[in-house]
Amino acid sequence: MTNTAPSTADAHSAPGAGDFAARAHQIAKVYGRGDAQVIALDSVTVGIPRGRFTAIMGPSGSGKSTLMHCMAGLDSVDSGQVFIGDTELTGLKDKQLTRLRRDKIGFIFQAFNLVPTLTALENITLPMDIAGRKADNAWLDTVIDTVGLRPRLKHRPSELSGGQQQRVACARALASRPEIIFADEPTGNLDSRSGAEVLGFLRDSVRRMGQTIVMVTHDPSAAAYADQVLFLSDGQIVDTMTSPTAERVLERMKGFETGGRPAAPGAQEPGVAAR
Repeated sequence: MTNTAPSTADAHSAPGAGDFAARAHQIAKVYGRGDAQVIALDSVTVGIPRGRFTAIMGPSGSGKSTLMHCMAGLDSVDSGQVFIGDTELTGLKDKQLTRLRRDKIGFIFQAFNLVPTLTALENITLPMDIAGRKADNAWLDTVIDTVGLRPRLKHRPSELSGGQQQRVACARALASRPEIIFADEPTGNLDSRSGAEVLGFLRDSVRRMGQTIVMVTHDPSAAAYADQVLFLSDGQIVDTMTSPTAERVLERMKGFETGGRPAAPGAQEPGVAAR
């Protein structure tokens, strides 16, 4: 596939690389061997701009979750390079990688992953408590008020609704002011109203608080909250969409159902490169 993006195709050394919160250069990931071999990522190069909300979409098996896991340091790559800010993840030792994930990356998952014996506030500050760092109280207050959790801070997860639990998880991801937040199907366990509340908060955290978020989702309505959408197919980024709407995203996804794949990549967002 021809790369029509600017010189960001060589994302690890391109001018303006400091504008990326995360970068991947020619990363590949293969599972299995022989007839059972699956190419999950096929030489993907991409840069995630700072202060933007990026959604990743694609049909089942397209590699979208693998891309997120590799860029977040949750899975290793077979070849290529991955960066968070100016730090290259590939080659880091386990302790270094654990420290980087703790200090520079926030995570939000479909399962809320809250500690049931802790209060909402204790769950929010848990990563910083484990790291032995004091919270920035002014920032923590901003996060808590943004997600609307102040009346529920003393409640344990069992006393919170699903939407409230996910907002606790969002606040936990934001509390340490990470370089980037990766969200994997964050509304998958929520009803439509709670999901919209969580997505609205994520969008506001980007627009009002300058956060960078990458979200894997299968839901066109969820993707519409993002600033841009990356579409994956067969382990490659095959298209991008800026200022998405649910209708446009759904129409693009329908193309995958009929084997649709653009003959040439769509107009690339500055700072985003696809193979």
